[in-house]
Amino acid sequence: MSGLSGRFPDPGVLPSPLRGLPVAQVGILVPDLAAGIATWSALLGADDWLVYTYGPDSVPQLTYRGEPGTFRMRVALTGAAPQVELIESLEGPSIYTEWIDEHGYGLHHLGFWIPSAEKTIREVTSGGVGLLQSGSGYGQDGDGGFAYFDTQDSVGLIVEAIEVPKRRRPSEPLPRGPR
Repeated sequence: MSGLSGRFPDPGVLPSPLRGLPVAQVGILVPDLAAGIATWSALLGADDWLVYTYGPDSVPQLTYRGEPGTFRMRVALTGAAPQVELIESLEGPSIYTEWIDEHGYGLHHLGFWIPSAEKTIREVTSGGVGLLQSGSGYGQDGDGGFAYFDTQDSVGLIVEAIEVPKRRRPSEPLPRGPR
């Protein structure tokens, strides 16, 4: 199945550890983060973005389809309930480059805040849902983790489990203009 195809998924199709949790994040792929921030700032009336670049140098443990991950991305976060995350893929391969190749830019995932990425990965994968990509250790104290699961057939897009670090690293400056 590609996308939501005009229907909304039943919450029961979520992996069991995520059922009943509110959607905490909406992930959107953009070709250029500066342009994405300008567009989404106008749409949301938001200008309080946090910007981070993630890759092997800032996320100690990255995986992509069961192998060590070498991807890099730059993200911008704003808001809450749900938070909006804009993602610019910088280097692949990754689930971002796969999605862009197959679906183009736009809505990519729904994120759910969970207490432990490691525990959630074990529970979700033991239920038969594949882990696509993950990372851990990006917080200022080496905590924080994320895991993307293969829920396109059941949910219509990817779901992400997010263990928010207790202390984030300082935000990078907002990108300005095209790269």
